[in-house]
Amino acid sequence: MYKLGIDVGGTNTDAVLIDEKLNVAAEVKFPTSEDIYTGILGAVREVILLSGIKKEDIRQAMLGTTQCTNAIVERKHLAPIGILRIGAPATLSVPPMVDWEEDLSRIATGIAIIGGGSEYDGKELAAFDAKGAEDFFREMKEKGVKSIAISQVFSTVRNDHELAAAKLCREIMGEEVHISVSNEIGSMGLIERENATILNAALWKVAEQFTEGFANSLKDEGITNADIYLSQNDGTLMTMEHARKYPILTVACGPTNSIRGASYLSKLKNAIVVDVGGTTTDFGVIQNGFPRESSVAVTIGGVRTNFRMPDVISIGLGGGSIVREKEDGTVTVGPDSVGYEITKKAMVFGGNVMTATDIAVRLGMAKLGDASRVGQIPKELADKAMEVIRGMAEEGIDAMKVSNEDCDVILAGGGSIVLPEKIQGTSSVIKPEHFGCANAIGSAISKVSGTFEKLINYDELPREEAILQAKQEAKELAVAAGALRETVEIIEVEDVPLAYYQGNTNRVKVKAAGDLR
Repeated sequence: MYKLGIDVGGTNTDAVLIDEKLNVAAEVKFPTSEDIYTGILGAVREVILLSGIKKEDIRQAMLGTTQCTNAIVERKHLAPIGILRIGAPATLSVPPMVDWEEDLSRIATGIAIIGGGSEYDGKELAAFDAKGAEDFFREMKEKGVKSIAISQVFSTVRNDHELAAAKLCREIMGEEVHISVSNEIGSMGLIERENATILNAALWKVAEQFTEGFANSLKDEGITNADIYLSQNDGTLMTMEHARKYPILTVACGPTNSIRGASYLSKLKNAIVVDVGGTTTDFGVIQNGFPRESSVAVTIGGVRTNFRMPDVISIGLGGGSIVREKEDGTVTVGPDSVGYEITKKAMVFGGNVMTATDIAVRLGMAKLGDASRVGQIPKELADKAMEVIRGMAEEGIDAMKVSNEDCDVILAGGGSIVLPEKIQGTSSVIKPEHFGCANAIGSAISKVSGTFEKLINYDELPREEAILQAKQEAKELAVAAGALRETVEIIEVEDVPLAYYQGNTNRVKVKAAGDLR
């Protein structure tokens, strides 16, 4: 049995085949195509040809894609939606999408704020306005809306009004309507949680297209025995059905795949991962084998959200970054890049643009293309450019640290050939075998997870009992997402006291993960 892992990047589409013992059988890089699927098919064909395996032996296929991120950033392919907030009269002063850019806020066909919601301690803020919800859903049905976002004040504490609204929506608008409820997507903070829910609702068409497209691409290629999964942004996998319901969770899955892949290849469970592509470098942290999550609100395409996201910093440094020497003798690297045209424009490939890759070849750090073409680059200029690159890497690594101690660093991505072996602030710099396709490997070896998060008053439910219940809930969520029950284990437990809440209230968060069924 083999696993097929695919990661679609801005420059290359990487594909790997991994056997039952999680050994890499074959890996390829194929230029990413504008329509995505041509690049995927090309990568799949090449990796199968290279490995020599039979297509029927591929039993699992995993895809990491940036299409949801691109849809939000580019304002393309987003579906018209209806937005219902349950929180009147307390939240009328700040309407939904209050700070959204006009070109993105157009996705809202209708917005309504009705009575309901709860206080932070779970007490009912106001009675649920069922009549208001019914009227709104009927209006949306008449306008042909197929997706609804529902949010409620403090739904992470008490979600009964959201569930009641979702039930009414299904009864009025039919089984085909797509419903996103905020308690399943975001955490504390009404506006940010609501924003994430709105984006999730607007992405249903995109999700349908890339899930069906990927499945059809594999089928057309004769891969019919494989179960299909999508990468999530916490370094785990989800089923096709789960991806269609929560497409927002695929945002930023590329960096997390690289982090997971780098951890697996290096055998390190705790380190900083530096993933260098053709245009950008992502810095992330691996903690206990999984990516560290961001603890602050994350902005996606100008929209502030608070659903789970990896703690990643991106800078404009890559293998295709353009190197320039100014009149005063100083040298700059990036942030602009030749990107996927590196094989045409870089000097080592016969072009006339000096890139970071040309500098690495000139200094003997990499063997690529025709090294004689970069012999004309002065050694002094190349050394200056490498110092700039080294400085950018060191700044990024320092930004990810939580102490001033030296740390292990894992290099991943095809562009990491431009980074030096000695970087200040590190105890070791590791470039493992198959580093160039760490993202696709991370996709292929990923597990399935479930995360439970809730505010719990320890005066009402003792801490030990609360944590035990939370662990069980997290395990059940992982099983529901596609994990094999007997392999599920708890990988993260967090409880944070909230001093501004009544009683001994804590935010309890537990994450579980297991192998694919």
